[in-house]
Amino acid sequence: MSSFQIADAVLSSRFFLGTAGYPSPQVLADAIAASGAEVVTVGLRRQLASASGDNGFIGIIRASGARLLPNTAGCRSAREAVTLAHMARELLGTNWIKLEVVGDEQTLQPDPFELLDAASQLVKDGFEVFPYCTDDLVSCQRLLDAGCRILMPWGAPIGSGQGLINPWALRTLRARLPGVPLVVDAGIGAPSHAAQAMELGFDAVLLNSAVAQSADPVKMARAFGLAIEAGRLGFEAGLLAPQDMAVASTPVTGRPFVL
Repeated sequence: MSSFQIADAVLSSRFFLGTAGYPSPQVLADAIAASGAEVVTVGLRRQLASASGDNGFIGIIRASGARLLPNTAGCRSAREAVTLAHMARELLGTNWIKLEVVGDEQTLQPDPFELLDAASQLVKDGFEVFPYCTDDLVSCQRLLDAGCRILMPWGAPIGSGQGLINPWALRTLRARLPGVPLVVDAGIGAPSHAAQAMELGFDAVLLNSAVAQSADPVKMARAFGLAIEAGRLGFEAGLLAPQDMAVASTPVTGRPFVL
């Protein structure tokens, strides 16, 4: 699979993997290895709240060679997210931050206003902001205007496993923002969903629950890795355009052929 640049990094894997909910640290380590992921997300709030402390969790991720992408999961305001982002940079030594500011408790939909406020401040503070956002084009454009260089629109609500509920909106984002790295984040439930995202021309896919909560996270991580690679290769090769009518794959009219 071809390499691509996102922020200041050149990556060969287009699979971003979350780290929550695995049955054991060893399964997590094995899943990262099987996935081929080079970017791994970690929830700082969850780590700080853990009664067992670090427990080698960050060490496992660093040993994998993957780049850390801390996130502000659980934040409900721009102020809270900015504070947590600064803590992440101090503790983990990275200016990358996956910015999450949730506005609705049922859908866990991002709050577009608080998200924009937080993104604007964090860009000024020297962060490389990866905003988790909806697939609304205007909201995405405002985040770019604020200085974000990457966008992470959702495929569906977090953990829902519904896949891409609005392919038209995602296709529109890709068409209207051709030079912007776009990562489908949230709602992916099956390898086929990830392949579909890549076939639309997205640069990467981020997911967590579909791997961590499967019966065999290591095998599922590999399945997603292969699906993401296949989807990207299909996009690069050029997918067959859908037709309203049948089109013969072997035209014979007016042509000699040998039986």
